Amino acid sequence: MHELVRRHPRYGYRRIWALLRMDGFRINHKRVWRLWKREGLKVPRKQRKKRRLGSGENGIVRHRAERKDDVWAWDFIHDRDERGRPLKWLSIVDEHTRECLGLEVARSLKAEDVLDALRDLMLIRGVPGHIRSDNGPEFIAAAVRGFLEAAEVGTLYVEPGSPWENGFVESFHGRLRDELLQSEVFAGVREARALAELWKNDYNHRRPHSSLGYLTPAAYAAGQMGREAGDGAPLRAAPVGAAPLPPRPAAGQGQADTMNPTLVAAGT
Repeated sequence: MHELVRRHPRYGYRRIWALLRMDGFRINHKRVWRLWKREGLKVPRKQRKKRRLGSGENGIVRHRAERKDDVWAWDFIHDRDERGRPLKWLSIVDEHTRECLGLEVARSLKAEDVLDALRDLMLIRGVPGHIRSDNGPEFIAAAVRGFLEAAEVGTLYVEPGSPWENGFVESFHGRLRDELLQSEVFAGVREARALAELWKNDYNHRRPHSSLGYLTPAAYAAGQMGREAGDGAPLRAAPVGAAPLPPRPAAGQGQADTMNPTLVAAGT
């Protein structure tokens, strides 16, 4: 138990209990709680401001994900390396299974970089029903919106200044910052990418998620796939060969109208 606590200092006793169970220990959570208290283990509490829920039509309250790949969410988070140079992270999560589908990091990420990451992910994972984001210029760029429209992906732009309406990715960023960004000193982009891939794999396959009944996101997603197959629910498969996804623009083309300076209102 001490080894798990050292490895995951931000995990509480219930998540440590779930990891012990995954490792083959036959132990109930009450005994883990007694050992936790006896050893004086604890996770420091953070004081956080309360937020009022938004009421945007595209927020998580009014448009909830009903199944795997129904709604993806994406957003940026910022950090710096050991020399103070910027690191910009793009995360993509499945709101229903809580899986981290993509975690990109670079000095800067523009609309074309966002589009490349999304296109590559769709070729592997398949096409989501919707994708939720704020009105950042990278997400409302004409190239990104055109690609999503051609792929028949619904866009859910939340109201400006209402990050709680994109709450699943905001919650994910809390875990990412708490468990990775504030725990590691990155020498540069290459090291940040390597550690991001390790953390993403651990998050999806090893980290028990409290809202999933302490299953890992990957285990929960596998169960969802089994249920959908049993129900005969249609799955939007990743395109192969003559893909219906819009093609990549040729180098040097389409750069002039990549960005659209006009903010897109929620619900459009």
